[in-house]
Amino acid sequence: MTRTFTSAKATRLNLKDFTSVPMRTFWITSVAFFLCFFAWFGIVPFMPDVVRDLGLSPNQKWNSVILAVAGTVFARLLIGKLCDKYGPRLCYTWLLLLGAIPVILCGLVQTPLQFLICRLFIGFIGASFVITQVHTSLMFASNIVGTANATSAGWGNLGGGANRLGMPLIAAAVIGMGVAEADAWRYSLIIAGIICFLMGIVYYFFTQDTPEGNFSELRAAGKKVKAGKKDEVGFMEALKDYRVWILFVVYAACFGIELTVYGTMDDYLQNTFSLDRITAGNIVLSFALMNIFARTLGGYFGDKFGKLKGLRGRVLFLVAILALEGVMLVTFSAITSLIVGIVFLVAFSLSVQMAEGATFSVVPFINKKAIGSISGIVGAGGNVGAFLAALLLKSKAAVAEQAAINANAGAAEEVVKLAQAEAAATAVSSGYFLIGVLVFLAGVLALAIRFSTADEKSAAEELSYDLPEQLVPSNA
Repeated sequence: MTRTFTSAKATRLNLKDFTSVPMRTFWITSVAFFLCFFAWFGIVPFMPDVVRDLGLSPNQKWNSVILAVAGTVFARLLIGKLCDKYGPRLCYTWLLLLGAIPVILCGLVQTPLQFLICRLFIGFIGASFVITQVHTSLMFASNIVGTANATSAGWGNLGGGANRLGMPLIAAAVIGMGVAEADAWRYSLIIAGIICFLMGIVYYFFTQDTPEGNFSELRAAGKKVKAGKKDEVGFMEALKDYRVWILFVVYAACFGIELTVYGTMDDYLQNTFSLDRITAGNIVLSFALMNIFARTLGGYFGDKFGKLKGLRGRVLFLVAILALEGVMLVTFSAITSLIVGIVFLVAFSLSVQMAEGATFSVVPFINKKAIGSISGIVGAGGNVGAFLAALLLKSKAAVAEQAAINANAGAAEEVVKLAQAEAAATAVSSGYFLIGVLVFLAGVLALAIRFSTADEKSAAEELSYDLPEQLVPSNA
């Protein structure tokens, strides 16, 4: 196999650099990812208002959680292939422009059905993760790619929790401008959609596919890029590689569970610890804030273990951190003390996000001819995990809530709400416990990921090429 090394790739993550192509792309793709996640889960802080405004039943409320991640499964599988063919710049541009439409429309819905349809299509912007991973993989050398992937993804994921503060602030601003409080959630979503649309324009004009140029420019110059027949073969090879599907399961067990937490933890904290909505939202925000460094740590230690123990070292670190994640979630599910619960929630947050970074410190080494395709498949695993976890929680919580409502029919409204909250807390707690056990087993499964001697040698050679350049500022 002939490999071509590109000196234009950044060999270190210089966060003070805003001018070089790799670092400018890093910052823009991180912000774009942040905005996509901000809009994707932007409705969560307003769900009590939506339930009251649209008259959602417990079943419809849980269906909205499921639909929010269901559409992303298909979008992520497709977007990786599109990135390989058309380049991440155009893919991200169109995703932001088109993805803004259902976000805006969600602010205009009048019926539960319309709301559920918008939630389904808003989920498509979750495919932004795959494009970010592909784009950073094309911009950074192998010695730092794990850290770069993890950092950009972690800062993007932060948007999924930052909306707990950001969306209420937007709502407060529009209320201050004279908008009725009952309509503030609608205007907030419309504004979030407009921001995503504008970011699509920024992405088109201020990024490029690779350090050397855009895919179209490289093709015009007669240079080889990943496309055509060879890329199709690469995609089929990715589908046949058992390691890709193990990573699919692994990512379902980390990123999928993080998505589930973003969609369900507010209610769980309120029901279990009798918190108000603002306090619960702030705790979820603290969970999300771990993304500032936790996912980067996962990629960093993945790179470090790779230098010490080769590709097998990356896998062993992934196994360890994923198993720890499962233990933390199982423990958290059984806690009834708020202080202790917060401690274990933070520990779970640290481990789940480090597991995500560790996963994508392995992905670039599975098959370098189909990084986009593999990123798409593995990324879709995250949403499959979120979809299945939401189905599990719905099967427990929605039934328990409805049973509590029926059992207290005719009682005072406060009595019914209290019974519904207690039933939901118990059901979700048992669901978290089961999910934690499955996460631990996914960590054990990851031990089956193996690399050939040739793969190990190739990675070692590439690392020896890149290491000397770490001392050179990445301003190519």
